[in-house]
Amino acid sequence: MRLFFPALCVLALAMLSGCDQPSAQSGPPMAIERPHLVELHQVTQESVRLDRVRTGTLRAITRYRLFAQEEGQIAQLPWYPGDWIDQGELLMALDDSLLRSQITRSRAELNRAERDLERVRALSQRNLVSVEELQRRETELEIARAELAILTTRLSYTRMAAPFSGVVTERLSEPGNFASKNTHLLTLIDPQSVVVDLQLSEQVITHLRVGDEVEIQLDALGARQFPGKITRIYPEVDPLTRRGQIEIRPDPVPDGALPGQLARVSLSANLQQRMMIPFAALRYEQGEYVYVMNEDRKIEKREVITGLRVADRVEVLSGLESGDRIVIRGFMGLTEGREVLPVIPLAEREA
Repeated sequence: MRLFFPALCVLALAMLSGCDQPSAQSGPPMAIERPHLVELHQVTQESVRLDRVRTGTLRAITRYRLFAQEEGQIAQLPWYPGDWIDQGELLMALDDSLLRSQITRSRAELNRAERDLERVRALSQRNLVSVEELQRRETELEIARAELAILTTRLSYTRMAAPFSGVVTERLSEPGNFASKNTHLLTLIDPQSVVVDLQLSEQVITHLRVGDEVEIQLDALGARQFPGKITRIYPEVDPLTRRGQIEIRPDPVPDGALPGQLARVSLSANLQQRMMIPFAALRYEQGEYVYVMNEDRKIEKREVITGLRVADRVEVLSGLESGDRIVIRGFMGLTEGREVLPVIPLAEREA
């Protein structure tokens, strides 16, 4: 053992001295964290122009539905769907023989009541009849006149004329059929009175005015655009759909336009100043939020409430203020509190 002791001491000293010397092979360098690159958008108030294409339906606002106001056998019903009728032409006639007989009888009763009243008045002047008898005769005459007026009015209901010039769209009975009261027999429309019924969201309809000009395209007539104007804006919005209705009148009505056709309406409106951001900035996680860069170049997660969407931009109703800088690109690996480095888009650098 004593032979080996000096050698062991030399080996231990060599090892201790080696700890103080730099290693010939150094370990791998520590990784340096790269900055997270993002593209930002500064939030501002903007003037927004709204352009929309919405589909609606043509409807004739001048429409006459002929109902039988008297009952009887149909004597005349000369028109069929597609027939053009001028104002004042006969639409329908009922058999009126019974009513005419009742009118003849009523006139006879009226003549008798008039003669009776004259006789009683002559007797009343000589105090030969009572005042009550005179009043009773006068009342009978008034009743006879009223009954004749009623029968005359009922007779007029057996012949109905067209209230305006138009086209027949429905024929629901035939001559010889019995028509009871309130039976729908015929429908007449004015083809020049067509309008487009359009449903719009509450965010759009509030920025339209009666008289605003629009462009109308009817699929049935090809790609041609026809001018039109807003003629009516209904004063209520459906509380379930949040949509309101407007009427648009083609000016003039194009040839070939028919009620029920599909219409595509191009609308434009200038909205008031709104806070708009790129739609790509929105993130979703139990609601909508955006990433905002603060003054220390660190990311904050900000919940927002959005409103109207226009093309690739969306309105922010709350959650942001003018001047805020939000992230619109560079979301991969981005978390709240992380430091970021903004980059300038290529289009801005070239400008």
